[in-house]
Amino acid sequence: MDQPSLDRDELRAGIDHAAAWVEAYWEKVASLPVRSRVKPGDVLRALPEHPPTTGEADWGAIDRDLDAIVLPGLTHWQHPMFFAYFPSNISPAAIMGDVLSAGMGVQGMLWATSPACTEVEMRVLDWMGEALGLPQAFLFRGGGGGVIDGTASEAAVGALLAAKGRVLRALPREARREAATRLVVYASTQAHSSIQKAAMVAGIALDADDHDRVRLIETDAVYAMRPDQLAEAMRADLAAGLRPCFVCASVGTTGSTAIDPVGEIARVMREVPNDGASPTHQPPPSGREGSVWLHVDAAHAGAACVCPEFRRLIAGVEHADSFTFNPHKWLLTNFDCNCLWTQSPRELTDAMSITPEYLRNAATDAKAVVDYRDWHIPLGRRFRSLKLWLVMRRYGVEGLRTHVREGVRLAEVFEGLVRGDARFEVVTPRTVNLVCFRLVPRTGELPETTDARNKTLMESLNDSGAMYLSHTVLPGVGGTPARYVLRMAIGAVQTREAHVREAWRLIASRAG
Repeated sequence: MDQPSLDRDELRAGIDHAAAWVEAYWEKVASLPVRSRVKPGDVLRALPEHPPTTGEADWGAIDRDLDAIVLPGLTHWQHPMFFAYFPSNISPAAIMGDVLSAGMGVQGMLWATSPACTEVEMRVLDWMGEALGLPQAFLFRGGGGGVIDGTASEAAVGALLAAKGRVLRALPREARREAATRLVVYASTQAHSSIQKAAMVAGIALDADDHDRVRLIETDAVYAMRPDQLAEAMRADLAAGLRPCFVCASVGTTGSTAIDPVGEIARVMREVPNDGASPTHQPPPSGREGSVWLHVDAAHAGAACVCPEFRRLIAGVEHADSFTFNPHKWLLTNFDCNCLWTQSPRELTDAMSITPEYLRNAATDAKAVVDYRDWHIPLGRRFRSLKLWLVMRRYGVEGLRTHVREGVRLAEVFEGLVRGDARFEVVTPRTVNLVCFRLVPRTGELPETTDARNKTLMESLNDSGAMYLSHTVLPGVGGTPARYVLRMAIGAVQTREAHVREAWRLIASRAG
């Protein structure tokens, strides 16, 4: 076989062929079972155990394997009847951004390794921050700044490392090692598991069960963090000689899209004493040294803030140190694409910056540029901003608003259908596009029996291949037992009202 090269004819033929395959996939995806029906090991057994010795140029053979092996092993996130988890949007513009990024083959670890990779990202993050209504202090043009990570989980690690660095740098160097063993992280019981994992990665928590160093704060009747409970936990930890370090406020929890009260949480952080002297948290941009970091995780629901009417969800965000959300969930941008902003970029980069000789260059040494390798854990990075740039240029902020508002409208339609059937109840207030619902208990029925009926209903629907739901277990309120709850998340690009009504027909017909 000839030496591989950048053959333009091969590129054109390959891109045309792949585009045709994807186009055909989009045309038929609605007819496929939403959730994969393969069993563990089926895909492995269908693939040769050893690698090919010689390459093959026959796209026909590759197509056959895509159709026979890969396609049956997919759960189709772009199916119009996909209502599980949260959406994972794609769009032609975003796909083209990824194609262009792949074709350029850029590794954007430093400004010097491709200035456009850095500066397009900086501008796009200012665009998106403005579109969400973030305060100027989070934008590059306002003295803050942002970075595109893979996921909100990665953003949590970066923010927590910045928080850890802030608290420790306020101490004499000889005291830092011992103080690092006494740091504490706070999040609600409904916060995403990535906060616990970030604490493990940052060396604060020992493991997933370490709730001495990751305090899970109780929630109220609508599953939002209780600021009074946060204050109580922080005071208790301070009295025990521990050091509050980081608070995560969730704007749209995974279980029910509950909204933690960011402003009230910030107020509590200002009022709780730190070492009996200065407050634990001062609103940025002043008084940060040694204070607790406030991180807002709006991974899914943050997308709704492109619509002015939903910006109430992030009331108080001006008091936060960092804010993150995933365009790849609900803003037409394919995975992976997370945006993290901070009012304290120097603290973020100080936590992760190291400059070996082989990365030194004039622009970096002059501190005249942003080097994104200092903004997150990986050194290497793709040109992710291209796809977000193309999405914003192709659809504009108004196009993004139209998409979000339609998802919310369809959720309202579904919620109305649930409320109109006495066999069901809506469990939590609907925030944006997620409806949490379940079959109500029958007279005299034990809670575990009600849970089992709901689980059976969901499994029946998912096994049918016609639609896909997910579930959560929400804690009881006022002494009531925890509840098994079905989640209907609406926001796939191809979902229309007819699909939502068909989903309800299937649910109602199998409810018994």
